[in-house]
Amino acid sequence: MAAPVDALDPVRAELLRAARAWADAVLERARADAEETLRAARSTADEVLTRARDLGEADGTAGATRERVRAVQDSWAVELAVRSEVYAELRAAVRAGVRRALSEGAVPQARLAEAARALLGRQARVTAAAEGGVRAEVPGRRVDLSADALADRALERLGVQAETLWRPP
Repeated sequence: MAAPVDALDPVRAELLRAARAWADAVLERARADAEETLRAARSTADEVLTRARDLGEADGTAGATRERVRAVQDSWAVELAVRSEVYAELRAAVRAGVRRALSEGAVPQARLAEAARALLGRQARVTAAAEGGVRAEVPGRRVDLSADALADRALERLGVQAETLWRPP
């Protein structure tokens, strides 16, 4: 017996295709930005470590250790800030792509409303979301099939694969 076909499979496929296309473009720029920032951070860390060694000779081992730790922490803080920026850019680009796809009719509004009712039941109150897509609710339950929610779910499904953003290609 064949597994039932999910009505949202074509929607998911189109949204995933659009999100991947945007993600690839953003990912390429993000990798370049991240590599440059990491190079600068490592260079700064090397300079700080060199300075720390000089201070260590004059001030002793304890002073050098404090500088080394600070340099590593500064470098890590820069890297985390860059990662946050890259992810925020990726998220914004994916959201924009999903909004655009929905506004261009890649997935009809009626199809999303149908999917929402399939999840919550025929009595669900379905409303259009301002950014595209729909939201639906019944007492005690709601479903968000808005463009932003769909984009965010697609990114969440990346899970640990998002870590590839930070690795060299």
